[in-house]
Amino acid sequence: MSRIVGVKLRKRSFPINADTGDLDVQENDKVVVDVDGVPTLGTVVPPIRYKCLIKQCSQNYIKILRKAEETDVRQEELNIRMERDYFQACLRKIKEQQLDMKLVDVSIEPDGSKVIFFFVAENRVDFRQLVKELASELRTRIEMRQIGARTEAQRLGGLGCCGRELCCSSFLRKFYPITVRMTKEQGLPLDPEKISGLCGRLMCCLSYEYDMYIECLEGLPKIGKKIMTQHGIGKIKQINVISRKISIELEDGIVVDLSIDDFHPDMLVPTDAKQ
Repeated sequence: MSRIVGVKLRKRSFPINADTGDLDVQENDKVVVDVDGVPTLGTVVPPIRYKCLIKQCSQNYIKILRKAEETDVRQEELNIRMERDYFQACLRKIKEQQLDMKLVDVSIEPDGSKVIFFFVAENRVDFRQLVKELASELRTRIEMRQIGARTEAQRLGGLGCCGRELCCSSFLRKFYPITVRMTKEQGLPLDPEKISGLCGRLMCCLSYEYDMYIECLEGLPKIGKKIMTQHGIGKIKQINVISRKISIELEDGIVVDLSIDDFHPDMLVPTDAKQ
């Protein structure tokens, strides 16, 4: 009977949930799981129960392919020792051939039959000669896999500005589009250093509360609209859905706050109204 268990992977500090399928596995069992198309050795641990309601957390479980055998464990120990040497060998070849690419990680399949080199590059890279020379030197099958900046951060891991493990390397199984609009709707500063993650892209967490903000902003005026207050006509400068206040700059430059609960559409000044 299929059930969900946690699996601790060697290259990830945070366990990820996996579907057992028809396999009967117990805690501390060694298993082989499918991670982004790569069979990877892991250890069964209790499932992770996320205290969140975001759609990114749900239903995207990796698959447990089979139970690991003793040969898998021994091969994994050998792979750990070999990956560092393979990484250095590939770096040397990249430098010799002056290829415009950044090597990120190396992964050896559990049976040692293939070595996958993960790299990032701005443009398309002709690595045919690189693969040929590596295959000749390492005497194994070689695969070069180009990844994006977000996948690079996911593989390498790290801590976000919140001080916690990166979402992408802990629980996110899929990347979702993040837009500048999400930042604007939440009233966050458009400062790249404050809204970008370690990958240099907009932070994934910008989407977590976005739907809530859209719901809270429904029926409220847009920033920049003119509104009539008890102090006179002013322009809406900011809407804070957390404190439920609308900040309004009056014509004399004074900023006053209006409770969202006190707002009514009739307070808006028509765009063609005379001052």
